[in-house]
Amino acid sequence: MSSDFLHGGALDLVKKRFADAPRPWIDLSTGINPWPFPDTQVSTDAYAHLPTQALYETCRKAMAHAIGVQSETLILAPGSELLIRLLPTVISAKTIAILSPSYNDHVRVWQAAGRTVIETADPLALAEHVDAIVICQPNNPDGRVFSSEKLEAAMAWLRPKSGWLIVDEAYVDLAPNLSVAPQIDRGGLIVLRSFGKFFGLAGLRLGGLIAPQSVLSAMRHRLGEWPVSGAALEIGARAYADLEWQDQARQALRKTRLALDGVLAETGFKVTAGTDLFRYVETPGHAHSLWAHLADSGIYARRFDWTQNHLRLGLPKDQNSIARLRTALTLSE
Repeated sequence: MSSDFLHGGALDLVKKRFADAPRPWIDLSTGINPWPFPDTQVSTDAYAHLPTQALYETCRKAMAHAIGVQSETLILAPGSELLIRLLPTVISAKTIAILSPSYNDHVRVWQAAGRTVIETADPLALAEHVDAIVICQPNNPDGRVFSSEKLEAAMAWLRPKSGWLIVDEAYVDLAPNLSVAPQIDRGGLIVLRSFGKFFGLAGLRLGGLIAPQSVLSAMRHRLGEWPVSGAALEIGARAYADLEWQDQARQALRKTRLALDGVLAETGFKVTAGTDLFRYVETPGHAHSLWAHLADSGIYARRFDWTQNHLRLGLPKDQNSIARLRTALTLSE
């Protein structure tokens, strides 16, 4: 499998493959805020000393407050990706229903752990028959959202048999009202949170796990004494406490997403779904050829090995990027 199929962000590999493409490259392959949280200065201590428990608690409390949960229900991690990989070592669910299509790592880690995985477009409907359900809310790559009624109905089946609803909320900062994290005290729920996408600082590696104490304790043991860098804790604490920046970011992302939709409509492409950080574009039968055409134009989109009918596009960060995308899509006709 080509490396660009595994995830977005493989710009170094794409540059080598399309060495004659115009520069600078426009990377639309990841759903990451192109205007990151700006206050990224850190103290000398962040690099010169081990992270302190006080700094960890400051960041944890800021994240918990922004999410709307008690800090005791949350632990920090170096990104949600590691949490995804460790979850099968923490809970003993044997049969897992996982939303498909969705973020592929969920399927891979549970299969690698030897569990029975059911990939389905409606995992909540299987709550009566499985030990755990994994969904993304909103979903990646198509932005699908599950209603609170369906989520609650699934948890009602899972709780009495000590089952789990596992919700990856990597993109829920775009629409905080969609978060199920405030329901954590009701049991049977595990929530994964990601810092890097909405705050635009994916390289900082910061995430959170919201879960019952038994799960938190087991995960804390696996993560070790200093799971998150001092730099990530300092910046994360400020970012989560800056609710004004978060509100402004949501408005700016929505405005740019609407502009991107306009370009796609102008050039004859149908947006079937997505979020304010990425669009899921319908390209019946020629998604991979369109991906290559865009790459020839110095634009890196996200393609998938399981479909020839869709591409995912992140947000262009400026007018020049939007203009180049419009030209490339026009010439693809």
